[in-house]
Amino acid sequence: MSEIDIRTMALAARAAGRALALAPATTRDAALFEIAARLAAVGPELWAANREDVAYALEAGMAPSLVDRSTLNAKRLQSMAQGCRDIAALPDPLGEVFDGRTLPNGMVLAKKRVPLGVLGVIFESRPNVTIDIGTLALKSGNAVIMRGGKESLQTNTVLADIVHGALSQVGLPVDAVQLITSSDRALVSQLLEMDDLIDLVIPRGGPGLQGLVKKLAKMPVAYGGIGVCHLFVDESADLPRSIPLINNAKTQAPSVCNALDTVLVHRAVVDRLLPDMVANLNASSVKVYLDARALAALGGAAAASELVAPATDEHFGYEFLSLQMSVKVVDSLDEAIAHIQQHSTGHSDGILTDSVASSERFLNEVDSAANYVNCSTRFTDGGQFGLGAEVAISTQRTHARGPMGLRELTTYKWIARGDYHLRP
Repeated sequence: MSEIDIRTMALAARAAGRALALAPATTRDAALFEIAARLAAVGPELWAANREDVAYALEAGMAPSLVDRSTLNAKRLQSMAQGCRDIAALPDPLGEVFDGRTLPNGMVLAKKRVPLGVLGVIFESRPNVTIDIGTLALKSGNAVIMRGGKESLQTNTVLADIVHGALSQVGLPVDAVQLITSSDRALVSQLLEMDDLIDLVIPRGGPGLQGLVKKLAKMPVAYGGIGVCHLFVDESADLPRSIPLINNAKTQAPSVCNALDTVLVHRAVVDRLLPDMVANLNASSVKVYLDARALAALGGAAAASELVAPATDEHFGYEFLSLQMSVKVVDSLDEAIAHIQQHSTGHSDGILTDSVASSERFLNEVDSAANYVNCSTRFTDGGQFGLGAEVAISTQRTHARGPMGLRELTTYKWIARGDYHLRP
């Protein structure tokens, strides 16, 4: 059994969150710049910790996508540090007064933006998430309790220490950002029961984690992170320009939730698109699963490749998280939209088209968190959207959708100003 007292952690987070919400924006920003500076000057302990985590992940036989997400390198560390600076440079969301109006009785009403409170974030792999979440929480005035996966525990512990050192340096409470350093699953269950202290839980992981949270959480939950992403190549699409875009959506970072999983191809362009598209993807080591009509368009030589295989029903509606994808030929925009509505997780879906009518229909009828016209699905990202980073990519329809940045980590309270008004 773990010796960690999760309720004591949450009580400390609640107190720290109140102090953080009242801290000046300049102090919160100073903490972010200090975290960036400490990341840029990190010592060998971080690299040693990450090597230990990667060795554990490999020994445990974890999926290559999880091993990749757990691995730090100089480029990823530099990106983490820059993310801190980018978030610090964003406008302070707290204290914004909006929707103000004067009632007929002279009373003045408005809304004022405030933090959500205490966040509980449970995630798998990707130690950069520790910094993304910690910095977004600090900037938005929220305290946070994080629990990462076993495959990143040593790295996350060092990163949490870096955040704590920065908080202490600028005079903010270190309990504002906490990491559960035990892999005891009972602690997660305890956390999910504390709706009196935790205001929002964000699970970042696969179906198993999200299913557990759905079953046990007593507080509001922001679900996301599972992306079955589609691109539909319309009959009017610019085919030479579509091929590198499809490649980018699949290969730029294949192990993440906004990577492309399925290409739908209009039957009118299948013969002109498929041979070149598949050859391009195969050259990037992508294995392509094609339905019968798509296979027929390739011809015998290409179809005999080890990187080409017949698609089954299981290859549609599946998040590959690797250099694999599926292809289906459809007869119309209607069929493409129907397929996406059936198989998408509501994360990121797009159309490649030069038809305004087709693009507008797609945008109106496909209801995903991010909908694209002639863009790679890889753009669904807090940094790419100008949010600095995100704590999650929500696929829900309540509170927040898509990348959850600073504004999505706030709520509001009503402010009423009067002249000793009495209700008649």
